[in-house]
Amino acid sequence: MKKSLYIVLLLLLVTVPAAWAQQYKYEIGPVLGMTGYLGETNNGNLFKHPSVTGGVMFRYAHNSRWAFKANLNYANIRGNSMYDETVYPDGNNYSISSNLIDLGLTAEFNFLNFGRGPQYKKYKPISPYMVAGVGFMFAMSNGHNKASFTIPLGIGVKYKFKDRLNLGFEFTMRKEFNDGVDGYSDLFGIKHSFGKNTDWYSFAMFSVTYEFGKRCIKCNYIE
Repeated sequence: MKKSLYIVLLLLLVTVPAAWAQQYKYEIGPVLGMTGYLGETNNGNLFKHPSVTGGVMFRYAHNSRWAFKANLNYANIRGNSMYDETVYPDGNNYSISSNLIDLGLTAEFNFLNFGRGPQYKKYKPISPYMVAGVGFMFAMSNGHNKASFTIPLGIGVKYKFKDRLNLGFEFTMRKEFNDGVDGYSDLFGIKHSFGKNTDWYSFAMFSVTYEFGKRCIKCNYIE
C-alpha cells in the first residue's frame, strides 16, 4: 500500500510541474473597439466623431518579450468639418463616413516577461507593450475607392486571464499616404508631397485570444 502511494506521489511530482510549465506559440481571437480620425473633415479632436471597428487577430509569441501579429479589421471612420474652426476657401463644409478594410503586420515588444512558468524566469501575467509595423488599407468613401500603405504605431497591455486565455487592450495610430480615408485632398488648394498628407486614423481595441500550438520542451529548454 505504501509502495503504491509513493509511486502515485512520484508521478504527480513529475507530471504536474510539466503541465504547469506548458507554453504555447500561437494565439487567435476577435477584436472590437472604437475608431478615431484626423483629416480634412476633422483636424482637431481625434475622438470628436468616434465610430466602431471589429475584426480578428493572430499572434505568434516568439518568446516572453517579442511577439509578431497579423490583424484584419473592418472599420467605419466619420468626420464633419462643420464642427471645426477650419474655414475652407470655397466656404463649404465637408463630411465623411468611410468604410475601410485594414490589414496590419506588426511586432510587439513586452516591457515585462509575459507569461507563466518557472519562478526563476520572473514571468508576469500582465505586461504593457509597444507595437509598430506596416499595413495596408482599402477605403470606400464618398463614392470613391482608394488603397494605401500604412504605418501602425501604438501601445497596449496584455493580461493572461487563464493558462490559455489572454485579454488585451491596444491603442494605435495609423498613418496613411494617399489621402484615401476621407476621399478629400488639397481642400486649401495647396499641393503637398507624398508623405505630407493629413490623414491619420486610430484604433482603440479590446481583444480576447486563445492560445494553441504547444512549444517543444527538451531538457528544460524551450525551443
